[in-house]
Amino acid sequence: MQISPRFFVAVAVVISLMPAIASAIDYRTVSVPKAILYDVPSAQGKKLFLIGQGYPVEVIVDLGDWVKIRDRQGSLNWIDAKQLTTKRSVLVNVDQAEIRQSADASAAILCKLEKDVTLDLMEPPSNGWVKVHHRDGIVGYVLAASVWGI
Repeated sequence: MQISPRFFVAVAVVISLMPAIASAIDYRTVSVPKAILYDVPSAQGKKLFLIGQGYPVEVIVDLGDWVKIRDRQGSLNWIDAKQLTTKRSVLVNVDQAEIRQSADASAAILCKLEKDVTLDLMEPPSNGWVKVHHRDGIVGYVLAASVWGI
């Protein structure tokens, strides 16, 4: 039985992508006012959507110049890597979230947020809370279950 040379090429491609696939729990943030999402890793591909600055995305595959990402709705698309930053943000994924003064359900409420508001992530989750910064200058804690991107 002969094995086709295409088989070896396919195996080589899969092996080369394994490090990128293994690090799939990586989030980044859109760093430009409007980033274009494509169907393939090329500017010649079909332009599908625009995504706004500050929006968190999950990295699925990192090819260096192009990154395959997943958004909060689960859509998979390609983005030019230059349009992303490693600075972290999160997205409110409930109808209403509250930023509290401390990581405690009885702490004073600093503000209430609507669904899809983006926040800068200041510290990783701890005891079910994350420290965040709102663009209006408010710094506090929100329930980790109320946001996407961690």
